[in-house]
Amino acid sequence: MIPDVSQALSWLEAHPNALNGIGRGIERETLRVRPDGHLANTGHPDSLGSALTHKWITTDFAETLLEFITPVEQDIDRLLAFLRDIHRHVARDIGEERMWPFSMPCFIDESDNIELAQYGRSNIGRMKTLYRQGLKNRYGALMQTISGVHYNFSLPLSFWQEWAGVKDRESGKEAISDGYLRLIRNYYRFGWIIPYLFGASPAICSSFLQGKESALPFERDEKGMLYLPYATSLRLSDLGYTNKSQNSLGITFNNLPDYVTALKNAIKTPSEQYAEIGLKDENGDYLQLNTNVLQIENELYAPIRPKRVTQSGEAPSDALLRGGIEYIEVRSLDINPFSPIGVDANQVRFLDLFLIWCTLADAPEMSSDELLCSRQNWNRVILEGRKPGQTIGMGCETAQQPLVEVGKQLFRDLRRVAETLDSNQGDRRYQEVCDRLVASFDDPELTYSARILHAMKENGLGGSGQALAEQYRQLLAEEHLEVLTEQQFAQEAERSRASQQQIEESDTLSFDDFLATKAG
Repeated sequence: MIPDVSQALSWLEAHPNALNGIGRGIERETLRVRPDGHLANTGHPDSLGSALTHKWITTDFAETLLEFITPVEQDIDRLLAFLRDIHRHVARDIGEERMWPFSMPCFIDESDNIELAQYGRSNIGRMKTLYRQGLKNRYGALMQTISGVHYNFSLPLSFWQEWAGVKDRESGKEAISDGYLRLIRNYYRFGWIIPYLFGASPAICSSFLQGKESALPFERDEKGMLYLPYATSLRLSDLGYTNKSQNSLGITFNNLPDYVTALKNAIKTPSEQYAEIGLKDENGDYLQLNTNVLQIENELYAPIRPKRVTQSGEAPSDALLRGGIEYIEVRSLDINPFSPIGVDANQVRFLDLFLIWCTLADAPEMSSDELLCSRQNWNRVILEGRKPGQTIGMGCETAQQPLVEVGKQLFRDLRRVAETLDSNQGDRRYQEVCDRLVASFDDPELTYSARILHAMKENGLGGSGQALAEQYRQLLAEEHLEVLTEQQFAQEAERSRASQQQIEESDTLSFDDFLATKAG
């Protein structure tokens, strides 16, 4: 089940300095809500700056859905302090509003009233809003208000030089890309461990279904909360970010050219289902960017993505072809309700360990069928991960092993990675994370999902969310900034507004012509 990584781990122990300089970045989404827990009906605060061009504070699907973005950092403490500074600043700026501490929204009266994120009158700003209009028409607005944390991870050049024998990033881009694709294949096979440990959405408010029936065997409490007793992350289930039409795209992660080709084809593949929505309404207003399976590349819903920073006007896939994979984006983390900033150092260190292991472990090529089979494993953990005696497989193999045993076996490898990382730092923080988390296999009540479900059963999902939102608002608003200053926030807000205005004034094409250039 678990590949034999002993030889690679011995290599790592002999080359501990190869791991110096890991790059990390975090993107955290959170809904702005009123004191009663209902969605805020205010627009994105102008005082925070332009959502189109701000480096650290933007919006995701809706005006009320904030997204916070850190720069790339090599120091974990600084990374989290930077993210916390953004939260501190926003907590003071939004007055009586709060940041919702869960992935799943609760008090949504009417999903049609959710205002799409607005980015001004420039062509690129209008296109971003239209893309969201397409998402709303395709999947519904409620699904798009689900929040998560994305973790961006890159190994240093020194690792690839030692591990893959590359000289520099340019000449070694194929070898580096192959290494990251190996990581991704192992992530699909074993990444279910992330919702097992950190999934924190075992329940939903009944209002989330908006009166529709669900095939899931929900239990209901007297406060209207729907839950599955052993669920870990309903956010990752079919209730959340899934698109069944994407299952037939044949996207695999065996080599970069095939991945990019399949992704580009998906943007050009017509969809009968989305053609029924139409491109424009009877008034001539756009309903979506196009009627293809994917409007743009970012619509591909995946638990992990290969990434490269794009140049101006460049598509993500073209950036990958130009320079190879620069980093990977982990997209399977629920909001951590036990942290005021939605994520903590234990999770960051675990992800470091796991992603390094995924890079070292053998990863045979995966067909699109095996990728779908791996989804079944994930679903088992997502819906019943804490069920006594739960088993897990790998790919399309019928043989199953106890999830508890597979998890413990994996942690035996992770501990060796932890010892190597700790030897570089002169402490035991990675090993302490292993000690803390491996206990969750013998006692599933230690998992995030079990702990938060217990609180939700006591206080209701909405009540728990309101209490934590208020507690974190007060805490963050009273804390001093650590990395940034209020002057820097004010300067970035002003710079972002000026940048948006400059973009708007430099447009020369009509919106129709602009979209035509993007379609080409």
